[in-house]
Amino acid sequence: MNPHLTELRQKAASLPLLPGVYLMKNPEGEIIYVGKSRKLRNRVSSYFNGVPEQYKTRKMVSHVADFDYIVCDGEMEALTLENTLIKKHAPHYNIRLKDAKSYPYIKVTNEAYPRVIVTRQRVSDGGKYYGPYASSAAAHEAADTVNRIFALPTCRRVFPRDIGRERPCLYAQMGRCVAPCAGGVETGRYASLVRAAEGVLAGNVRETEELLTASMAQAAEAEQYELAAHYRDAARALARLSDKQKVVGDAHENRDVFALWQDELCGVLAVLTVRDGKLQKKSEFLFSAAALAETEDLPALLTGFYDGADCPPPEVLLAFELEESEYSLLSDYLSAQAGRRVRVCTPRRGKLRHLADMALTNARERAALWRTETERENSVMTTLASLLGLSAPPMRVEAYDISEIGEEYITAAMAVTEGTKFKNSDYRTFRMKTLSGVDDCGAMREALTRRLSHIGDGSPSLGTAPDLILLDGGVGQVNAVRGVLREMGLEIPLFGMMKDDYHKTRALTDGKRELSVAGEQAVYVYLYKLQEEVHRIAVRSVMNAKRKTLRRSSLEDIPGVGAAKAKKLLACMPVSRLREASEEEMRAAGVSEKDAARVWQFYHGKDETQ
Repeated sequence: MNPHLTELRQKAASLPLLPGVYLMKNPEGEIIYVGKSRKLRNRVSSYFNGVPEQYKTRKMVSHVADFDYIVCDGEMEALTLENTLIKKHAPHYNIRLKDAKSYPYIKVTNEAYPRVIVTRQRVSDGGKYYGPYASSAAAHEAADTVNRIFALPTCRRVFPRDIGRERPCLYAQMGRCVAPCAGGVETGRYASLVRAAEGVLAGNVRETEELLTASMAQAAEAEQYELAAHYRDAARALARLSDKQKVVGDAHENRDVFALWQDELCGVLAVLTVRDGKLQKKSEFLFSAAALAETEDLPALLTGFYDGADCPPPEVLLAFELEESEYSLLSDYLSAQAGRRVRVCTPRRGKLRHLADMALTNARERAALWRTETERENSVMTTLASLLGLSAPPMRVEAYDISEIGEEYITAAMAVTEGTKFKNSDYRTFRMKTLSGVDDCGAMREALTRRLSHIGDGSPSLGTAPDLILLDGGVGQVNAVRGVLREMGLEIPLFGMMKDDYHKTRALTDGKRELSVAGEQAVYVYLYKLQEEVHRIAVRSVMNAKRKTLRRSSLEDIPGVGAAKAKKLLACMPVSRLREASEEEMRAAGVSEKDAARVWQFYHGKDETQ
């Protein structure tokens, strides 16, 4: 237990019996938990009087060295401040549902011709955000559907800057884009399409259908038949999309339903989004431990769900119980955000209870799926550890491969898995700096020297030592890297992945013995995927480097000539003519006097023997 418990208990006893926010700190002064309470003294004292029931709370208290508090005028102010401080400090023991780096959103950009895009960052730039979505695939599917229905552009052109600069692309010819690049769409029409897209993203499908139908009639009256046909097609596509959605209520009912499932292994928050009486979206947010046990976390979690994104619907249903005062507090908070009354309740019977149970079932099934996947992953890594004689299953595995084109672009690639899942954000490539000639062992030695030098430097991706290193190669590569580990004083399990005639891993070697993996199907599949992934990264890096040189003009070797100037010179005459032309001929073709002198000097001003 915390050695400062007596001091903390005395400090907590001196707090006022007023609403406020408290901030728990560790010995380094970092804020590890933010909470709120109607009576600060009672709530904070409960942490230090006796042993907390919940494991999460016991663990948090064991790391508390001090705490601060802020007195508020009421519970609403305390809830708002708690939400703000959690976003600012990201405390370790607070559940953060909507981390901008974790969950994707759909954003309607703030520009003259707005776009519908997927993003993981929420910034105050005037854009409108919808979400969060439980997966990137779900967010991209929704964005693609909206862009397809309303024929909004998805290219990288910037409007109105690029209007008329290039011909419309294939999407315009297919009717998949209104083609602002051609200048054929009025800003008013484009704005109406964006508003309709926003309506769909907000869940107001019925209202959007009515808007499109009205726009179609208006365009037909003005004898703008092509425009009317476009509105008609968008309304029909939207109707087909709506028909696929499950009806769970009356046509005018809009509500969100939250349910929580937790056990000793994980916690899942499920959210059902019901608009116009139809189930439009189902989201499940998974937490790796049962960290949602304290009801005091839940109000902040729910307010965070709507923070900066979706506007709360008129009704929010909960499949779990809150304290009596929390219902009115949440209702007031969400009502202020929505600009109208938002009802928050836990239904006891009838169709609303059925909806709550449906959300709870989704949460339970998602937790069961996670447990199954985790057990399978643990089985693979446990078998791998047993096969290699490791003391524990490896959590972080790093694999390395070398690729080159002749003696050029020699590159080492690093792929990373956490358990059996690839961690793309930690992938790295290392272009050889000191190597002369093709030398796989030397390349492995240089790459691992550079990578392992980062251990302990605090970097999020390379600062942690791997639990297992796998090299694409045999005894030579293993011995080369083992020397690096010895020089750095590191003891990290190291094995080479030896391939068969089909370029698949047949065995692992530690430099002295070979360990066959053919008899362990799950381990074999894991190693095969890892080997293919690291090979793909290495080859892609080398080919990208080669493409850059192929796109580079030889004229850029001339001092003072960059990519833009080389393009201007080529517009005057081809390289073959520039090599042979006199300065007068180049000037006659439109090359400036200064550039003509540069080019002539580069090709003709050298000693013939050189």
